Amino acid sequence: MGSHARPNRIHRTGVRIAMVALVGAALPITAGGLAQAATPGATHSADENGQQGSAGTTTDAQHTVADAKDQTAPQIHTDHAFLLDAGDGSRQRELWGGAKADESVPMASTTKIMTALVILKHPEWLNRQITVRQEYRDYVQKVGGSTADLQTGDTLSVEQLLHAMLIPSGDDAAMALADNLGSGSTQEARIADFVRQMNVEAQQLGMTGTNFDSFDGISQGNNHSTARDLARLGQRAMLQPMFADIVKNKQFKAEAPAANGHIRYYTWDNTNKLLTTYDGALGIKTGSGPEDGYCLVFAAKRDNRTLVGAILKDDTGRFDDATKMLDWGFAH
Repeated sequence: MGSHARPNRIHRTGVRIAMVALVGAALPITAGGLAQAATPGATHSADENGQQGSAGTTTDAQHTVADAKDQTAPQIHTDHAFLLDAGDGSRQRELWGGAKADESVPMASTTKIMTALVILKHPEWLNRQITVRQEYRDYVQKVGGSTADLQTGDTLSVEQLLHAMLIPSGDDAAMALADNLGSGSTQEARIADFVRQMNVEAQQLGMTGTNFDSFDGISQGNNHSTARDLARLGQRAMLQPMFADIVKNKQFKAEAPAANGHIRYYTWDNTNKLLTTYDGALGIKTGSGPEDGYCLVFAAKRDNRTLVGAILKDDTGRFDDATKMLDWGFAH
């Protein structure tokens, strides 16, 4: 997909095909939340309502706001953006939000962050072996989705399928996980149960602008989130060591027993270009689609600070926009 191309009509997140051979309660932006952009490209200031301390002195917190108020906001191509400082994990600091940071819009394959988070709540699942069904390959072909190119009859562990879902953004891997880890007597029932678990987790995390109707982001009409919700979800997911370890991989190799008794070798390349272009990048997940535009949830660490951000409905240049947001955040 060209750098200026719109997403194809059918969902196209992470179209790098895996190589195989025989012989992986939203909160409002507060006074301390710094700048909120009204339109991309404009200059905006932080909250300017800080009050003087007693005897005309200014507190450290007021100095922070005062120092930031004259700084320009990140100059990016979408209003659906949000950036936070992850802090120590239990405390976050909101740094910047676009004018539409709280507007619910389609989120494409950033959906898979929640798919992974639901699975990682059950560590007993990780070594479970799942056999690839032809239906998973047929599904990818039907929807034109991104693929890990899983081969029918191969047997992979849940942990391997998490790599296949998060690195090349495999919709086939996501379907295999939802179909096998949801409860029910039919595939439809199992997938519906898994999506229900995703929504329960979203409610518990206070993601009030979010609803899932999909395990991979190919929406049935009601799969949406906000940039703020997704940044917070990304921050929460990065607290899971296995998740953080998976999404930092530029490439991952795996092997699995094939149906004919041979060993299948997989090589999965990460769809997140930020990992190769931004010093300190940690992940997290790409997404794109016809209604979704280009999406990205991202994280980076410098000087013992970890920033997490989200971009939705970008027309082009989501990696450049993430770079601008991170540079701005680390400078403040």
